[in-house]
Amino acid sequence: MHQAHHAHHATRRLTALALAATAALALAACGAEGSGHAGPRNHGADADAALHNTADSAFARDMIPHHRQALEMTDLAAGRASSPAVRNLATEIAKAQRPEIATLEGWLGSWGEQVPGAMRHSGGHTMAGMMSEADMKGLEKSRGAAFDAAFLRLMTAHHEGAVTMARTESERGANSAAKALARRIVATQNAEIATMRKLSGELT
Repeated sequence: MHQAHHAHHATRRLTALALAATAALALAACGAEGSGHAGPRNHGADADAALHNTADSAFARDMIPHHRQALEMTDLAAGRASSPAVRNLATEIAKAQRPEIATLEGWLGSWGEQVPGAMRHSGGHTMAGMMSEADMKGLEKSRGAAFDAAFLRLMTAHHEGAVTMARTESERGANSAAKALARRIVATQNAEIATMRKLSGELT
């Protein structure tokens, strides 16, 4: 009877140990499963950021000098424009495009691609809507109402080129963030084109 009691007690202890071991294994499995899910999610996010094709690369490489030239044009407005509305518009354009340049440069760096170098007037590029060296020099020399008219005319054409480039990216790109930026450029610059056309009509 005594031996049976010891045997029964040992059996109960072994059963408890077995249950504890099973619980530990279950917790370990849950932990492993949780970490396994976290890993692919993070990896997937990294993969999404790194995913790009030739259209994405071309969009970033071309839009950087395109935006830089727009900033050159807006910088001229501060001391040359006579219309407060033109000066305010130039400020808004610069405010939108400076951070976009930084974003585009960051993408090229993360993709292991070269960022376009700085060029005076960006005159060596042929993207849609880019001003020629003669256009830029003419804008520099103009003042007052003549500057206002030239700025609106040239910046409208410049914006139309950017919209064309951005639409190409939104249709052909693979990187979701780049495509989202392209859509934002289309919306923002189309709105600014409408404003510039209205201002042009008011100034004539």
